[in-house]
Amino acid sequence: MPGENLTRVEAQERRAIVETQTYEIALDLTKGAEVFGSRSVVRFAATAGASTFIDLIARDVREITLNGREIDPAAAYADSRIRLDDLEAENELVVDADCLYTNTGEGLHRFVDPVDGEVYLYSQFEVPDSRRVFAVFEQPDLKATFQFTVTAPAAWKVVSNQPTPEPIPHDDGVNATWGFEPTPRISSYITALIAGPYEETRSELTSASGRVIPLGLFARKSLWQHMDADYVFEKTRQGFAYYEEKFGYPYPFAKYDQLFVPEFNAGAMENAGAVTFTETYVFRSKVTDAVKERRVVTILHELAHMWFGDLVTMKWWNDLWLNESFAEWASTIATAEATEWTEAWTTFNAMEKTWAYRQDQLPSTHPIVAEISDLEDVQVNFDGITYAKGGSVLKQLAAWVGIDAFFEGVGAYFQKHAYSNTTLSDLLVELERTSGRDLGPWSRKWLETAGVNTLSPVIDDDHDGRITRFAITQTAPADYPTIRPHRLGIGFYDLVSGALTRTHSIEIDVDGDLTEVPELKGTRRPALVLLNDADLAYAKIRLDDRSLETAIDHLADIADPLARSLVWGAAWDQTRDAETAATDYIDLVLRNIGRETESTTIRTTLSQLQLAANSYVAPEAREETRARVADGLWQLLQGAEPGSDIQLQLTTAFASAASTAAQWERVRALRAGETVLDGLEIDTDLSWQLLVSLAAGGVADAAAIDAALAADNTAKGAESAAQARAAMPSAEAKAAAWASLVESDALPNTVVRSAAAGFVHPATREQLAPFVEKYFAMLLPVWESRTFQIASYLIELLYPAPLASAELRRATRAWLSENPEAPAALRRIVAENLAGVERALAAQERDAE
Repeated sequence: MPGENLTRVEAQERRAIVETQTYEIALDLTKGAEVFGSRSVVRFAATAGASTFIDLIARDVREITLNGREIDPAAAYADSRIRLDDLEAENELVVDADCLYTNTGEGLHRFVDPVDGEVYLYSQFEVPDSRRVFAVFEQPDLKATFQFTVTAPAAWKVVSNQPTPEPIPHDDGVNATWGFEPTPRISSYITALIAGPYEETRSELTSASGRVIPLGLFARKSLWQHMDADYVFEKTRQGFAYYEEKFGYPYPFAKYDQLFVPEFNAGAMENAGAVTFTETYVFRSKVTDAVKERRVVTILHELAHMWFGDLVTMKWWNDLWLNESFAEWASTIATAEATEWTEAWTTFNAMEKTWAYRQDQLPSTHPIVAEISDLEDVQVNFDGITYAKGGSVLKQLAAWVGIDAFFEGVGAYFQKHAYSNTTLSDLLVELERTSGRDLGPWSRKWLETAGVNTLSPVIDDDHDGRITRFAITQTAPADYPTIRPHRLGIGFYDLVSGALTRTHSIEIDVDGDLTEVPELKGTRRPALVLLNDADLAYAKIRLDDRSLETAIDHLADIADPLARSLVWGAAWDQTRDAETAATDYIDLVLRNIGRETESTTIRTTLSQLQLAANSYVAPEAREETRARVADGLWQLLQGAEPGSDIQLQLTTAFASAASTAAQWERVRALRAGETVLDGLEIDTDLSWQLLVSLAAGGVADAAAIDAALAADNTAKGAESAAQARAAMPSAEAKAAAWASLVESDALPNTVVRSAAAGFVHPATREQLAPFVEKYFAMLLPVWESRTFQIASYLIELLYPAPLASAELRRATRAWLSENPEAPAALRRIVAENLAGVERALAAQERDAE
C-alpha cells in the first residue's frame, strides 16, 4: 500500500503520461476550526486511454468529476491518491473536498494567538504537502499556473503568490472572497496561502527591468510592535540589487511579500513572491549578533530562491541540492558583499561548514547529488550535505572557474530554462561554456561521491628551526575512499607584538595521498601552521602538536577572524575524532573564548564546549568537568564587556551548563535581580532561559513555571514553559512530559520541539535511563501515526543521548538489528543517533588516557 509516499519511478511514469496546464483552486476558510473547503479544477493533457493518479490528503471527498464523468470517491480515493482512468488527450478534473487544518507546520497550519484569541493561517508545502490543501500532481516537474479563490473572514488579510486583489464582501460583510490572478508556471510546492488578521506595511523598489515591485511585510498583531520593518526592507533592497546585477536576469515575479508566521518549523520557505519566515526573527528580546546575521542570510537565501528553485526548478528531488546549495552560497556572498555583515564567510565556516563536516561523517552521508528514491528519502535529506557541503563546494567551483564566468553561466542558465525544470547537467553545460573548463571530472569527484578528506601537515625542521621538509597528507574514510583535488592556502603565524600574526602564506594545489611543498623548505618554522588558510577548500584540517599547543595558549591572539574560526574548527574536529582529549579542548575554549569577537564563532564554540563536557570527557571526570566548565563561564562572564554580545552568550551558556547547587543559586539570583551584571537586562526570553536551567536543577517548581507563563501568556511563553516542565528532574515530571509528547498528538509542532529539548536536558541525565526501553518501543508506532515533521522531532530529540553509554549503544544496535524492514528514513535517523553515541564513547576513551 503506498500510503502517503511517492517513489521517483512513479513520478517518472506519471510525468510520461501527464502534462499539467492550469489549476483553479477555491478554498473556503469559514467552516470552523477543524476543516476548510477545497475545490480544485485541474486541466491537463495526457496520453489518451492511459491511467494515472492525482494526490490529495483530505478528511472527506464529496465530488470527483473527470471530463464531465462522475467518479465514486469511495472507489477512487485511497491512500492519498485519486485514481484517474480512461484519460483523454485534454482533461478537466474537478475535486471537491474538506481538508484538515494542521498544528504540525505542514499543509495549512492553524494557530490561535493566546494573547488575543486571533486566528492565523499559513501554508507550508515543501516537500509533499500542497496535497493537504488541494488536489494536485505533487511533483516538481509538473509545473502549471495556479489561480486561487479564497473565502475568509472579511477582516483578514489574505496573501498568495500573486498580488492580493480587492476582496468582494458578502454575508453582510462578515466574510469576503479574494480572487487572485493566475501565477506564472511554477511547481506546486512553492504555491502559498497566508491568511489572518496580520499587520502589514508596504514599500516598493524598481527592478532592473524597470518594473516597480511591490514589497510587503507581515506579522501577527501581538508581535507587530517588535517588527523592524525598515531594516528588513533595506536588506531586501540590497539583495535585489546584488542578485539582479550578478544574475543578469530581473526579478521574475509580480511582487515580493515577506511574512513572519507562528509555529514555523524551518527558518523560512521560498514560496514564489510570498516568503514565509519563522517568527523567531521578530526580536521581542535582545538577541545575539549571530541571530541578527542569520536573519540577514536567511532573507537573502530565500530571495536567491526566486531565481534558483522558483524560476528554474529541479526535475526531481535528487537535485534538491541545486536549490539549497546555490541559495546557501549566494546568500553568503551577497551578505558579505552587499550588507554590513562583511565577515559572512567566517560565519559560514563556523556554522555551515561545521554542520557539513559533521553530516559528512555520519553513516547516512551521501553524495551532494543524492539518490532520492521516494518522498521519505527527500524529507530526511534537508541536511548538512544538501545545504552546507553543497554551498562549500559551489564556493570552490566559483573560485576554480572564476567568479565572473560563474555568474555569467548562471545568468545564461536562467535565460535558457526560465519557468521550466532542469538537472545538474543543464547548469554545468553553461558553466563549461563560460569558463572553458571541463567540469565532468570535478562533478564526479565532488558531487557524485561522499565523505570528507582530512589534510595534515608533515613538517621536519633542523636545530635552527628551519623547515627541511613540508608536505601535506590527504586521507579519506575507508567507506568513502575518494582522494580529491584541493586549492588551499598555507599560513604561517607567529607572535608579533602580542598578536599571533600571519607572517608568511602561499596558495597551492593539493592532490593525491601526499603533496610535497618544496617552496616552504628553508623557511623558519612558525609557532602555528594553518592549512586551508582563507578557507578555500572543503576538508578537515589537522594542527601539528606545536600548533595545537600554540592555539591553546594564544588562539585569541590571532587577529584574522576567519583564521581563528579555522583553528577553532580544527581543534574541534580533532576532539570529535578522538585524536585529542576533550579536556584539552575544554582548556582551549575556556582560555580563549572570552576574547573572541565573531558572534557565530562564539555561539558554535560554546555549544561544542557543552557537548565536550557532557558527553566527551571520561565518565569518571564528567561531574567535576561540568562544574569546572560552568565556573569557568561564570568567571568569563564577570569580565565581559557590559551590554556586549558575548556577555549575553556567556550568560545563557552558564545557565545551560550549571550543575551544582552553588551554580544554580547564581542563576536564581541573576533571574531574581539580586545579582546584577552591568549592561545585562534580564528580559523576557533570557528570564525563560534562566528558568529552564533552574527547573532542570530542581530549583524551580511547577508553580514558578505557571507564574512565568501567566506573566508571558504568549506562544513563545508556552514553548518555554513546556521546555521548563519537561526539564524538571522528578520522575513524575519526566513521565508527564513523555505522555504529552508520545501518547498524545495535541501539542503543536514548536511546543513538541521545545518540550523534547527540555526532556533530555543534560542536568537530568540520570532520569533518562528508565526511558531507554520506552524510546525504542515508540519508534515504529510514532513513525506510522504522526506526520513526518512531528515523528522526526520525537525520534531525533527524545533519543537519550546525554546517557552516552555502552548500554545505550547496545540498545540502539539491537533495535536496528531487529528491525531491518523498518522504513529507510526512520532507520537513518536512528543510525545517526547511534553514530553520536559511538563518537562520544571513543572520545571518552581518549580522554581517559
